[in-house]
Amino acid sequence: MRRVAVIDYGMGNLRSVSKALEAVSNQVAVEVTSDPELILSASHIVFPGVGAIRDCISELKRLGLDDVIKEASETKPFLGICLGMQALLTHSEENNGTDGLDIIKGDVKRFEKLVDSDGNKLKVPHMGWNQVHQSDNHPLWRKIEQDSRFYFVHSYYVSPTDNDVVAGTSQYPESFAAALQRDNVFAAQFHPEKSQRAGLQLLENFVNWDGQS
Repeated sequence: MRRVAVIDYGMGNLRSVSKALEAVSNQVAVEVTSDPELILSASHIVFPGVGAIRDCISELKRLGLDDVIKEASETKPFLGICLGMQALLTHSEENNGTDGLDIIKGDVKRFEKLVDSDGNKLKVPHMGWNQVHQSDNHPLWRKIEQDSRFYFVHSYYVSPTDNDVVAGTSQYPESFAAALQRDNVFAAQFHPEKSQRAGLQLLENFVNWDGQS
């Protein structure tokens, strides 16, 4: 049986993520944990998160999980969700500038002065359902239709140095990276655990993924 470790650092909708993972397969044992040994011994790793990135990085370092995440991201099928995606980047504009884990090169930037095609102001955070256009045929997109809708809640977006790591894009109103991939790492700005059928399919694909693109 596969064992999925959901990283617990005090930030994130851990119950929703763990329940969604349990729902997609009866061949998966899900454990919410901050124990480095349990995380590194799991077959799959999920790094969720909501809130401010400064608090996220601070808690990861306090718990000694920053190095654990860096190691896990090199060896196991790894899924970052929302803030857990942004924390993988090199640097964020949030909180007057915060260094991330530098697992994926790039920056996290704030949505600024957004207007639609009619000149109407768009709200920040970007919140609600939006289409995601798949940039490649990554295994985690299996059985998910092109331009399916996923649920977003975020004021910042990722801007990777290498566009080849972009696995999916969305529009608000300009195109931004909604998903990233690099080797055994996949990360989503949206919340698959809140995205109904398409989100559950992505989580099912993840727990069946061997980490190969």
